[in-house]
Amino acid sequence: MDTNYLENNYLTLVGKVTGEKSFSHEIYGESFYVFNLEIPRLSGNADMIPITVSERLITDEMLSEGKKLLVKGQFRSYNSYENEKNRLILTVFAKDVIEIEEKEEESENEMVKKDMITNEVVLLGYICKKPIYRQTPFGREIADILLAVNRAYNKSDYIPTIAWGRNARFCQNLEVGSKVKIVGRVQSRMYEKKHEDGTIENRVAYEVSVGSLEVVEETENQNQNEENKEQAV
Repeated sequence: MDTNYLENNYLTLVGKVTGEKSFSHEIYGESFYVFNLEIPRLSGNADMIPITVSERLITDEMLSEGKKLLVKGQFRSYNSYENEKNRLILTVFAKDVIEIEEKEEESENEMVKKDMITNEVVLLGYICKKPIYRQTPFGREIADILLAVNRAYNKSDYIPTIAWGRNARFCQNLEVGSKVKIVGRVQSRMYEKKHEDGTIENRVAYEVSVGSLEVVEETENQNQNEENKEQAV
């Protein structure tokens, strides 16, 4: 099967390392680590995005506090079982990490205002839950969309996305199983989780803020070609 899954899910992030790396897991003797990348917004706030990276792509020097990095990879999800409950964990899986030399006279805000892409993700997948449309007390329109994005070895990533305004209105009429292409940015959001015993836990949610969305029509010929490729494997 010659499907290029990077066409379904790819992103580019530019930001600064914040905090220390932590060990994630090991596969066939290859260690993976997680660190946070701080990505500025035009509003002056910043998103803190977790990056999972192989030891082969980075050095300790690259992951020192304040280092500016260009990260290319995919936005992925996996299930974590905690206290007999299933929780969806989201992370950026890095496929390439490049250190960027920052000019002393160039401020972070100036870098954001330039044409350089600092936070962009492209997803091609299928709507796997009916979109939830709502309005805020101030009349802002929002729609929550859960997107299933195919990955190699019959796996899928389940990516929560959020649309605004006319995109939100459009999404409320989409059916489960619709194939869509989304271009947006990865964002972090703080929220409070209230437990049954009354305690409150501060958590961080990660999602894709939709910039543009289009429905991808699949013809019968395309579907047949995909079936033939599957059978030929």
